[in-house]
Amino acid sequence: MKQLMQLQAVLITDPAPSIIIDPNLAAVKLISATSSRGNPRHAALVFSILSEPNLIAWNSLLKALTDNHLYSLALARFNSLLVRRPRLNPDEFTFTSIFKACAALVACHAGEASHAFVFRQGLDSNLCLANSLVDMYFKFGLPKNASRLFDEMPMKDVVSWNTFISGCSSYGDVLSARQLFDRMSERSLVTWSAMIAAHAKAGDTRAARELFDQMPDKNVVCWNAMISGYAQNERFSSAIELFRTMLQVSSMQPNAATLVSVLSACAHLGALDLGRWIHRYIKRKGMELSLFLGNALADMYAKCGCIPEAEGVFQQMHDKDVISWSIIISGLAMFGHAGQAMSAFHEMLQRGTEPNDITFMGIISACTHSGQVDTGLEFFRMMREDFMIPPKVEHYGCVVDMLSRAGRLEEAEDMVASMVVPPNVIVWGALLGGCRIHADIERGERVVRRILELNPDHSGSYVYLATLYASMGRLEAAAECRLRMRKQRVAKTPGCSWIEVDHAVHEFFMGDRAHPRSDEIYAMISKLRHKMRLAGYVPNTSVVCQSIDEEEKEDALSMHSEKLALAFGILATKQGQTIRIVKNLRVCKDCHDAFKVLSKIEEREIILRYRNRFHQFREGLCSCKDFW
Repeated sequence: MKQLMQLQAVLITDPAPSIIIDPNLAAVKLISATSSRGNPRHAALVFSILSEPNLIAWNSLLKALTDNHLYSLALARFNSLLVRRPRLNPDEFTFTSIFKACAALVACHAGEASHAFVFRQGLDSNLCLANSLVDMYFKFGLPKNASRLFDEMPMKDVVSWNTFISGCSSYGDVLSARQLFDRMSERSLVTWSAMIAAHAKAGDTRAARELFDQMPDKNVVCWNAMISGYAQNERFSSAIELFRTMLQVSSMQPNAATLVSVLSACAHLGALDLGRWIHRYIKRKGMELSLFLGNALADMYAKCGCIPEAEGVFQQMHDKDVISWSIIISGLAMFGHAGQAMSAFHEMLQRGTEPNDITFMGIISACTHSGQVDTGLEFFRMMREDFMIPPKVEHYGCVVDMLSRAGRLEEAEDMVASMVVPPNVIVWGALLGGCRIHADIERGERVVRRILELNPDHSGSYVYLATLYASMGRLEAAAECRLRMRKQRVAKTPGCSWIEVDHAVHEFFMGDRAHPRSDEIYAMISKLRHKMRLAGYVPNTSVVCQSIDEEEKEDALSMHSEKLALAFGILATKQGQTIRIVKNLRVCKDCHDAFKVLSKIEEREIILRYRNRFHQFREGLCSCKDFW
């Protein structure tokens, strides 16, 4: 950009180039260059100094605006072209941008009017415009119109077929897309990729993989379609496994899109070793740390508990957007660093980046994890009144959780009652969590009834009641809750933990014996239990609500998935090495207490992540300071 500005300065200050070079030609080149660097404002300024912009200059401006998602401004400029320069007849390049803007805004009236204009101009047979129209009508929610246009096209190219297949899949009509795909005599790699993506989008990764395996040849786009399909369907281990296969058995080099999908899988599984390898690969190949790749890399580090590394990537990024800032703010919040999260939030505002709903979710959760209730309520007010961002149910859930944890249960229940969107199970569940912490039995039972009205299969409510009754000595009532669960066929989500060792992700469930080293793991569990007893640790059996004796309860606690993962981590890693574990559910109080003791006994730093929270255990203490 600096060199580009210097060239533009020469054009402005030196009379010689302005005589030789057509101003429109120079403007078109400048508009294209600045737009590709994500600077549409400068592109518009270049256009504004043209005294007689020609159609090519207008088209360059419209493309710059739509490429940078300024769709409303693109339509406004198009209307200005029609009014100010009626002799300049828009061509196919003009309408390619306009149809894209109309599709993005779902501006049906403007899109249909533009379609009529194209028809009057005799441009409706243009292949590129016909493809854009099919895509536009799909995005308008008018698949019949799109199908009719597709059938009437005198010529079709690979873009036409891909557009129609993608459009059908976007409406869940994968059957029509597949029938069309099966009728094609010749299929390009792009067509194969579009059909794989269609199956993946519908959640059918099995059919997507069958197609992928049938392909006679593959390029990087095909590999990306399958890897991202796995990642989008939360089959993160499969995404990583396929990425490793891509590196080992094919000559394909992953591109930025590949790495973004794999980094997403690494972030969810806590696969830090692979994430770091990808970072080294980016540096070794001299790849540009683009906005999307930089965000994915920073997010991976943040979700793996490496906040300094995430901040390092953030600082190296040339371009930053609201997602970049939100990643850092949310990462700091997950670790309980509320003060640093707030500093980052205010710095973001000072640099002119407006927060979005995700940013506020991060900053409010930072207040939740640190117990700064009034500050969190002020951010909630700021979101609604200063930035006019309507709160989603997730924001209400976060605020209710914040009030509930602090013991302000009446305020929390009043907020649920005053919500402008219907409260869901998650919001009521946040209030139920506060009732559990502060032993508000009457309110807890009332909240459970509301949850079961919304979702009779909500396992957490039955488990809460069973645990509550068991802790009060009401074992018959606890057993009745378990019996109701069985009658309703309510299945409790099984606890699952992941740990990465030597670039491989190992998965554990409660009581799991599927791991090849399970005998060693359970022997280590016994050894650790003995060490913990000597250190004065007493298992918290109140979290077990089954009607079993005390020794059986202790055995059940020792088989929690995170304890199995920790035992394996101690076995499989070097003494003194940090152990990182990811869990799908909230950690129980006994495991939290046990990890504190074990961090001191084993002289290990243990980092445990679940949902949206990190716990960093070191020397017998936890970073949450027992506020979680």
